[in-house]
Amino acid sequence: MLTNIGVPGLVIILVIALIVFGPAKLPQLGKAAGETLREFKKSTKDIVDNVTEDFKKEDKDK
Repeated sequence: MLTNIGVPGLVIILVIALIVFGPAKLPQLGKAAGETLREFKKSTKDIVDNVTEDFKKEDKDK
């Protein structure tokens, strides 16, 4: 469902967000969303690195 949004859908979502939150709050919301995504990516990378490290340790033990 979310993969079919496209550019017109994003514009509509942006306009609705502008109406609901106002132009003063929109940059703060964008910054918070960006920081959240950055932290999520960092956590995901840490988990993948830990799992990869565990697999490498298991291969060395064999």
